[in-house]
Amino acid sequence: MITVNPASALGPALESPFAAVNSLGLADLLRSQSISLLVSTYQANRLMAVRERQGEIWTLLRTFERPMGLALRDGNQFALGTRNQIWDFRNAPEVAPQIEPAGTHDACYVPRASFVTGDILGHEMTWIGEDLWIVNTLFSCLCTLHPNYSFVPRWRPPFITALAPEDRCHLNGLVVLDGQPKYATALGKTDTREGWRPNKAAGGVLIDVPSGEIIAHGLSMPHSPRIYAGRLWLLEGGMGRLQAVDAATGKRDTVAELPGFTRGLAFFGPYAFIGLSKIREIAMFGGLPIASRASDLRCGIWVIDIQTGQTAQFTEFQAGVEEIFAVEVLAGVRFPEILGFQDRKIDQTYVMPP
Repeated sequence: MITVNPASALGPALESPFAAVNSLGLADLLRSQSISLLVSTYQANRLMAVRERQGEIWTLLRTFERPMGLALRDGNQFALGTRNQIWDFRNAPEVAPQIEPAGTHDACYVPRASFVTGDILGHEMTWIGEDLWIVNTLFSCLCTLHPNYSFVPRWRPPFITALAPEDRCHLNGLVVLDGQPKYATALGKTDTREGWRPNKAAGGVLIDVPSGEIIAHGLSMPHSPRIYAGRLWLLEGGMGRLQAVDAATGKRDTVAELPGFTRGLAFFGPYAFIGLSKIREIAMFGGLPIASRASDLRCGIWVIDIQTGQTAQFTEFQAGVEEIFAVEVLAGVRFPEILGFQDRKIDQTYVMPP
């Protein structure tokens, strides 16, 4: 059974109308776990918050240019990567109660600063201590930020012979373990300009960052590596799969098959929250194994029970959004507000110290 997303929950209108349907139990799951979801979609130029209120799903939309990577930090801060900037959002809890409907919001994220990187095709991001680490896809490296520079290169795969703005391997995902970069994903072990494209259907790799060794080969557009519940996970986008990987042997077990291109992964409790995208017949998606069922693919967030591999809940975007990049869980935040620049509230919002 499904429920229709309330139209009144939406932000400024999309270029095409936004519509979503939700499994009947999704609102109950978000409420019982005291969570909400942050979702980025560069295809629709939106940052989204999927929230529960009074037993219904209310989706907030905010406009940014090509939003992709999201990085959470202690529930009160998150970073958002866009076409040529990194935005820093901070929670202003004293503002939340003043937003209409009064008494509804339990957090209000306000953009506090941005850092201009240039268009580095930034993909996933994560905090390590005080540093924000970014997967710099254009330059095939991991990087951090410095006020004097566009970015500071910190690591690149051993098979990449030079830093060059050539997207040589389509480095895209990053895992941190014990405060250090541990695993990364790329769409090819290639060292020429966009060299990953010809074999994107089966050329993907999972890399051990400290040693530079390839842990797993032959992946179909791998994304979103994660460590959770003592296991190493990733999404094999070209197959539409959630997989668990044995880091010692590279052996992969498929936990769930999903009806979409899988990209964007977060965990909470016994659940995996997975972004699904439709695919378009362009250079990025054409020729993938999943293309054989293109007409049946869906876009949305699927909630998978990682113990059984079964779908627990979902929200499916039926209009306005066709591709998802990042999914994150806001733990302990049930109904956040996010101030965007198309909303005049930001002009009259002032946060000052006590």
